[in-house]
Amino acid sequence: MNQIIETIFNHRSIRKFTEQKLTQEQIKTIVSAAQQASTSSYVMAYSIIGITDESLKGHLANISGQPYVKDNGHLMVFCADLHRVSQLATIEVKEKITESVETTEQFMVSIIDSALAAQNASIVAESMGLGICYIGSLRNNIKRVNDLLELPNHVIPLFGLAIGYPAEHPERKPRLPFNMVYHKNKYQPVNKKQFKEFDETLDHYYQNRSDNTRADTWTEQMIRKYSRQERLDVSPFVKDKKLNKR
Repeated sequence: MNQIIETIFNHRSIRKFTEQKLTQEQIKTIVSAAQQASTSSYVMAYSIIGITDESLKGHLANISGQPYVKDNGHLMVFCADLHRVSQLATIEVKEKITESVETTEQFMVSIIDSALAAQNASIVAESMGLGICYIGSLRNNIKRVNDLLELPNHVIPLFGLAIGYPAEHPERKPRLPFNMVYHKNKYQPVNKKQFKEFDETLDHYYQNRSDNTRADTWTEQMIRKYSRQERLDVSPFVKDKKLNKR
């Protein structure tokens, strides 16, 4: 097994970091690695905002409800960004470009590009001995994050990425078995036995890990999550930002 595979297989979310900050060289390396990710049609439809202002980090931490949004080595916010493309429009083609930028297809392109870039950044950070944690909870108040970061139309904040020197070493969390996610030639529905076996694996993990033990299963988690609707403001916000309109 080579070093890249080992880095990927050793991933775990880090939620406690030391006070040591990342250097500018480390930040540049991580962002440059993000830029090397695959991108649809060379659009590179994302922007990365590094948060160094401690007051701003505090506001974002309050929105998220997670202290590690403030207490880390460096915080990045990944944004879907089609504003750059819209800026290129001349008067003659402005309407056509705007219509294209605001389609669902291009919205998907911007999200996929952002996610690919973020995962490159994460793997490189972990290969440098750093820890990372994705922060989807910035969308708890997506409009407030948008306003704090002064994002123009055709740009939306997707998630944060907390990076830093780990102050913990949690156990690796189990993933769904290979046969539950890999389908050969056509979609294969999961059977009750597969759900049960994974539930037992995850419950064993929760009850035996070194911190925050509990009795829980994947099935119970998913039922809790999808039994309630959340962040219903995201859809109208995206449309207000002139994305995913058609």
